Amino acid sequence: MLKSETSPKHIPESVVFDFDIYGDDRLTDDLHASYETLHRDAPDVFWTPRNGGHWMITRYEDIMDVVRDPEHFSVREMQIPRVEDPPLFIPLSLDPPDNIPYRQALMPFFAPKTVRAMEPKIRQFAIEMIEAVEKRGECDFVDDISSQFPVSVFMELMGMPLERLREFRTQADAFFESRSDEDIAANFGKIVAIMTELIETRRAEPKDDLISKMTQFEINGRPISLGELQSICSILFLGGMDTVTNVSSYLFRHLAGDAALQDRLSEEPEKIKDFIEEGLRSFGVVNTPRLVTKDFERFGVPFRQGDMVLCMLPLGGRDDRKTKDPNKFDIDREKIDHVTFSSGPHLCLGHTLARLEMRILTEEWLKRIPSFRLKPGTMAHSRVGTVMALEQLPLEWSV
Repeated sequence: MLKSETSPKHIPESVVFDFDIYGDDRLTDDLHASYETLHRDAPDVFWTPRNGGHWMITRYEDIMDVVRDPEHFSVREMQIPRVEDPPLFIPLSLDPPDNIPYRQALMPFFAPKTVRAMEPKIRQFAIEMIEAVEKRGECDFVDDISSQFPVSVFMELMGMPLERLREFRTQADAFFESRSDEDIAANFGKIVAIMTELIETRRAEPKDDLISKMTQFEINGRPISLGELQSICSILFLGGMDTVTNVSSYLFRHLAGDAALQDRLSEEPEKIKDFIEEGLRSFGVVNTPRLVTKDFERFGVPFRQGDMVLCMLPLGGRDDRKTKDPNKFDIDREKIDHVTFSSGPHLCLGHTLARLEMRILTEEWLKRIPSFRLKPGTMAHSRVGTVMALEQLPLEWSV
């Protein structure tokens, strides 16, 4: 592991702020609001000596600047702390123009028209999972719903066996919890092995699913290689297994504590789209790293080649310079600004699908369970780091 116990010489003392993304004492059960205190307590762009030492970018406009500037901020390495042999995630780990052929090949499968055609199946998944808990009067929303519903949709799209859902979820969690070179390599290797098995199966017996179609991709006029397929499938695996699960968990935690909002959404289902967008602004879960490619200055600080930078995408949605009263959840905002899906050359390909999944889940849940609440004594423990996750969410309702 590459380590830095003290700040490098090029870091001014005025921008050093001690913060541990993997377990800072400032982080509370209200994870997103506690992160937002950085806007008041820390410089907009600061260096923390923790986890090998890295920059943190906390403001909306500065985050947009970084994620849209691959010349200075590369995606070649995306682990904090840095590791000796970082995983390659195509197209996520490729700077433009190298990422473009892969994104172009994948885009049709996540286009709005394609996603709309998936709605009946997505709605069926949501109904089945909600009805499985409806008469119980309680559930752990994370375990019973949010860790299964979007993952089932993703697995159906990819052509992955649904009976292995729990196995795959466990493996995704293990990767996101990895810290050492050895654990990252081991868990990434297990994901590659899973995807290689599925790729080889689909090469032998193609079906009408994304893995089968990816085996037929041509990249720059040549057939896609096994290594490229393994890399693409691995990042799709991690994104499909985790992101929507995590955002929807935090969103329903908020909804469980607001009976008036539950009533309003039940009476005005057309506002659910705004509810989802405000949820994406308030409860983003991905913090995206970058590697500095050359020495230069920006935001009044000196960046040096090899520095790691972490863009706090959830904090972009909580920036009071961009959003008035950012800690207030308000579905009636005239404009909802956030960078939860990033921006520029690495805008999340699955953002349309993610929005549809969360809208359908909310619609079908409120049809069947219009009034619900947090189970008394609930503690909201979160996994923190580059991808944040609510670990459990016990809910209850009258039957």
